[in-house]
Amino acid sequence: MGIKYKLKLKDLKLEYLVEYFKPILKFFKPKEKINNYEDLKNYIQKKSAWISQVTLYGYLKTRMGAKHVLMFEDEIFLGSINKAKWNIYSVALQDFCFYSMSYLKDVYQKHDTEKAKEIFLDILSNEEKNQMPKEVLERAKKEFEDRLNKIDWEKHYKDLPFNYSAIALYEWSPIAEELKILDRKIVLNSMILKWDIIKKEFTQLINF
Repeated sequence: MGIKYKLKLKDLKLEYLVEYFKPILKFFKPKEKINNYEDLKNYIQKKSAWISQVTLYGYLKTRMGAKHVLMFEDEIFLGSINKAKWNIYSVALQDFCFYSMSYLKDVYQKHDTEKAKEIFLDILSNEEKNQMPKEVLERAKKEFEDRLNKIDWEKHYKDLPFNYSAIALYEWSPIAEELKILDRKIVLNSMILKWDIIKKEFTQLINF
C-alpha cells in the first residue's frame, strides 16, 4: 500500500497561493468604463494576465486532479509553470491588443497602427520591471511586428482573433505531450470561452 500524504494549507507557499488566486479575485471587482487609450492599455494588461493564469492553472488542476496542490511544492515544476505563464501571457497581450484596436477601427472609426504598437510596448516595458524573462520579451516583440503587418483592421476582431493565445496555452502548458494531444480540443476551447466572457465585457465598457 502506498504512503498517504496529508497536505496542510500551511505547508503551501504563500506567494504561490497569492499568485494563483489574485487574478481570479481581481476579475470580480467592479468594472470601470474604458474612456481613453490609457484605460484601454490597463484593461488589456489586466485581462490578458487574468485569462493566461486562469486557463493555465485551470488546465493543470483539471489534468492533475486533487494532486494539483502539490505543484506548489515542486521547484522544478514551478519553474515550468512560470515559464508557461509568461509565454502564454505575451501572446494573450498580442491577441487582445489587435482585437481591441480592430474593434475601435470598425465600430468607432478610430485606429492608429502606431498606437497599437505603443500600447503593446508600454505593457511589455511594465512587465520587464515585473521580471518578464528577456527571451519572452524579445520573442513577443518580434511576433507582434510580424503579425502587425498582416492585420486587416476592419475585419480582424470578427475573424478568430484569439486563436494564437489558445494555441499558446496548448503548446506551453507543462503537461506531457501524449496527454496534451488527448486534451487539445478541450484546452483550445477553454481559452476561447474565457475570451468570449472578456469580449462581452469589453463591448459593454468601451466608451470612446
